[in-house]
Amino acid sequence: MSEKLEYDWNESKIIDDVDFQDEDAKLFRQLLNSKEDIGEGGAISSMEVGQILKGMIVELTPDFVVVDVGLKSEGLIPVNEFNDPSELQLRNEIEVYLERTEGEDGQIVLSREKARRQRQWEYILEYCEEGSIIEGKVIRKVKGGLMVDIGMEAFLPGSQIDNKRIKNLDDYVDKSYDFKILKINIERKNIVVSRRELLEEERSSKKAELLERIKEGEVRKGIVKNITDFGVFLDLNGIDGLLHITDMTWKRIKHPSEMVQLNDELEVLILHIDKDKGRVALGLKQKENNPWEEIEDHYPPGTKVTGKIVNLVPYGAFIEIEPGIEGLIHVSEMSWVKNVTDPTEIVNKGDELEAIVLSIQKEEGKISLGIKQTEKNPWEDVDAKYPVGSTVKAEIRNLTNYGAFVELEPGIDGLIHISDLSWIKKVSHPSEVFNKGDVVEAIILSVDQESKKITLGVKQLGSNPWESIEKTLPVGTVVKGTVTKITAFGAFIELENGIEGLVHVTELSDQVFGKVEEVVVIGDEVTANVIKLDPEHKKISLSIKDYLVDTNQENRDDIVVSQKQEDEEDKE
Repeated sequence: MSEKLEYDWNESKIIDDVDFQDEDAKLFRQLLNSKEDIGEGGAISSMEVGQILKGMIVELTPDFVVVDVGLKSEGLIPVNEFNDPSELQLRNEIEVYLERTEGEDGQIVLSREKARRQRQWEYILEYCEEGSIIEGKVIRKVKGGLMVDIGMEAFLPGSQIDNKRIKNLDDYVDKSYDFKILKINIERKNIVVSRRELLEEERSSKKAELLERIKEGEVRKGIVKNITDFGVFLDLNGIDGLLHITDMTWKRIKHPSEMVQLNDELEVLILHIDKDKGRVALGLKQKENNPWEEIEDHYPPGTKVTGKIVNLVPYGAFIEIEPGIEGLIHVSEMSWVKNVTDPTEIVNKGDELEAIVLSIQKEEGKISLGIKQTEKNPWEDVDAKYPVGSTVKAEIRNLTNYGAFVELEPGIDGLIHISDLSWIKKVSHPSEVFNKGDVVEAIILSVDQESKKITLGVKQLGSNPWESIEKTLPVGTVVKGTVTKITAFGAFIELENGIEGLVHVTELSDQVFGKVEEVVVIGDEVTANVIKLDPEHKKISLSIKDYLVDTNQENRDDIVVSQKQEDEEDKE
């Protein structure tokens, strides 16, 4: 270099006006005026924003690290950008990222963190690809997932965090894990990672290994990971097993949650392994002796047992007679005298009571019990207490369309059928004759001890008038009665003995008429002749017309006789 140059470091330019003859001097002048600096050893370094430079720590303060990169000024880097405390040593050489060539205070702006991230991005591009495994630390929550520090920030979607249900994302923050790179977007300079895929791969590997080692009949420990209506899924350290509700206990339970909770540790028996489908069936109750093995010896039919009502169903009640052993008391075995349709009519859940063993179905795990058998059956001697033909007095307890129920004694009811209420009246409903609560006299007609049925009759207290009707009311008899009913085909007449007869429309009158009401109305008292009897079907046919004809004839005969008598008297 043939010329001497002077440089104003404040103005950053050459201040003399000497022409250069040497090419090196010209180049040097150009670099100085372009704000290019001479690096270590006389090398020239270009000052470009975004460039990574090597620098030396020349000063340490509580908040900043002063770094000399060989440029016109030193840069300040916050201490918190240094993840590794061992880097914070004087004269230690580090890489920094040039953010700005001149900050507000005239100094260059450097970043250790951005340099580290840039180097990591370059490393990932060079050595990693989608599917690679990399270590990272969860740094914060974001919408849709978590951000992970893998030297640069990567996104961990919520669906890729874990292979189990996540309750709180905060549980993962500030924790380090291995991640699988799912996607690298070079243009946007972002990375998507997954932890779940690694867990699934690890689980699959463990599952395959465990399926080879596990054997039926072994006892294993597992953690409850899911509870359903039909059973419990346990994690056997790499493989899931199903503990069905029927294999949980010898007792009867409605839902698995009655016995276990999530995250409970259980010791279970391996019942069956399906290697093709990767399924394992587990058992809990099989670890204990089956209480049903000797059930027939412990509880032969006829044995009296004591137990507690543990469950009620529409058809009966379950009673626990010992742990794991329950029997059913059917509604039909609850009372000798009541027709029980709901078990709560007799028992309640939690009741302790005695019962009799009726039968055992060992293979099906069923015991039939009865509580009515603990008492005397009032129907045993009912035929002796209420012999057919005997007369009793009883209270009307209920009225139905087909008859009246009476109570002979507590628990013993009888039925008076509607057809046994009257010999002569056609009763449409028993309420026409009785009221609830009435005390009536009746005759026992039949007793069916096996079916628990007693039938009674009221009309049988008197004789059947239809049996002697041909003698008491022979054809031709003149009867009197009251019109009780009018129909299109005639009028019904109630006679003095209570029997009802029919005057057909053709037998009402010898005069022409349009409607029955033109001849008679309800309540009229009429006189008629008996013209036909049908005792078998309990029918009497009457005729008002015949009676009128006969009466008129008699009147005419009486007039003729009277006239003859008058004529004879006149002759005398």
